[in-house]
Amino acid sequence: MLARFPDLYVLRHGETEWNVEGRMQGRLHSPLTTKGIAQAQAQRRVLDGVDLDGVDIISSPQTRAVHTAVEIFAARAAMIRTDAALCEIDAGAWQGRLRRDLEIKGDLKMTVDGPLALYEQAEGGEGFVALRQRCETFLATLSGPAILITHGITSRMLRTVALGLPTEAMADLPGGQGVVFHLKDGDQTQLE
Repeated sequence: MLARFPDLYVLRHGETEWNVEGRMQGRLHSPLTTKGIAQAQAQRRVLDGVDLDGVDIISSPQTRAVHTAVEIFAARAAMIRTDAALCEIDAGAWQGRLRRDLEIKGDLKMTVDGPLALYEQAEGGEGFVALRQRCETFLATLSGPAILITHGITSRMLRTVALGLPTEAMADLPGGQGVVFHLKDGDQTQLE
């Protein structure tokens, strides 16, 4: 049976310098690019058409997510709270390394955001089982509608859990930066 969650708006942070370089970020910091700031502003325009009364604004505490949240909600910056459960998956020893230098075994699980296998196979990393548990625990704490500003892999897992899908379905979900996903009653819509 599909768990019922409140309405969710799930956003990924804007493009960072390390995204451009093809570098694994995980829990490390990389600043937004000019394009990343423009992506956050595009998300703000999308959310301008949404009634935000009573909606919690929760961001990952990682700098790139907080910067994105502030770009979107500048007038409501005091309403943004952070939660470590929204941090990006820990990529262990692979954090800071160029993706092209890392060896992946088996199915790459390619997505618009790159190969998911990098995060599942990261040496000393968190892995998808632990990430799913973190996301399930977080979503169970929500008591009302929320906007979640997070990261590529964590966004995919949050949406996978909220949609009642198996972990393997992460690769089939749309991704990207500068987009807003609305999840309501077990359905996902990409807002534009």
